[in-house]
Amino acid sequence: MSTPCYVFDFDEFEKRALAIKEELPGMPLTYSIKANPFLLGGLPDAIDHVEVCSPGELEICKELNIPGERIIYSGVVKEEEDVHIALEYGVDIITCESLRHAALIQQENVNVKAILRLTSGNQFGMSYDDIEYIIANRDEYFSNLDIIGLHFYSGTQKNLKKILKDIEKIEKALTGLKHKCDYEPSFIEYGPGLCVEYFKQNNDELEMEHLKEAAVVLNKFAKKHPLGIEMGRFLAATSGSFFTKVVDTKSSMDTEYLLVDGGIHHVNYYGQKMAMEIPPISVINNGYKYSVEELIQNKGSVRANSKDVDYCICGSLCTVADVLVREVTLPELSVGDVLCFDRCGAYSVTEAPALFLSRELPTIYTKRGNELTKVRDIIKASKINVKGL
Repeated sequence: MSTPCYVFDFDEFEKRALAIKEELPGMPLTYSIKANPFLLGGLPDAIDHVEVCSPGELEICKELNIPGERIIYSGVVKEEEDVHIALEYGVDIITCESLRHAALIQQENVNVKAILRLTSGNQFGMSYDDIEYIIANRDEYFSNLDIIGLHFYSGTQKNLKKILKDIEKIEKALTGLKHKCDYEPSFIEYGPGLCVEYFKQNNDELEMEHLKEAAVVLNKFAKKHPLGIEMGRFLAATSGSFFTKVVDTKSSMDTEYLLVDGGIHHVNYYGQKMAMEIPPISVINNGYKYSVEELIQNKGSVRANSKDVDYCICGSLCTVADVLVREVTLPELSVGDVLCFDRCGAYSVTEAPALFLSRELPTIYTKRGNELTKVRDIIKASKINVKGL
């Protein structure tokens, strides 16, 4: 079989969406497609909107026939043409990240549902004062904007304490807008950034605990304000696996190395922590003989009586940074064996430095039930890096 490759599981994606909806009943659920646009091919009914943050992501939605009424168009850099194309496509809601965004949308001369993004203290969103200015002058200067509410997101991998601080900040803004502008929203889009436990054994159980803890806070808030939930990582992470083949082994200065045909340009769990942690890894001996279907079926298939070895797993890039796992104990492996990294459904496929060193971009499969579909063949990065596709 051809490695490296990703397999994205639509059934797991839907399962996670339904688990979220069960804990947060009645709240619209938005999927931020920057986490993994390939999951759009199996978008479950439990997801009400998708959030796009660039013209390119909007093009993906068009290509996959995602209707405009299911799209929230977000992102910090919106130009006049971007706004026009998005509204022409019929996106349901557009976000304003600045006073300029509000002015650009006003120029379109059509009625637009808009949400104003409140900053969490970085380059995203607006200050409370700018939001108050827009709402206070909505009839005079921003009459085309149907300002339905606010948007707030302060980051990923957050604990309950940080979520409580977010809610407190939103509440404070809403109180001020009610008092000064007599304004009450009909929609609050909030991204809780729930923590995905990549490196712990009981990860599914822990993640459901995080969800249930946050649900207490979010359901309480939703009784007072019309809340919608936006997620990317927490929705997508469990839906992906990455298969990579051992292409070399060596012993050097008391370290046993595995060299694989993937690398940090393909697997990116969260920030720079990965090499020092042990992600969920399965071993498939003689994996080079298997089809992708057989690889999935044989995850964890190891040789009888194989001894355990402490390995450092490194990728195919010519940089000392390409360390997937600094030290992990695995059954003894040989050239041609395959490793499967799980929980790769979010960001790995798009966020890692895929074009570095002009290595090939992996094949991508999607899975529903027992049916696998190849949605992208290997792409030669060298073609992109020298003259484009």
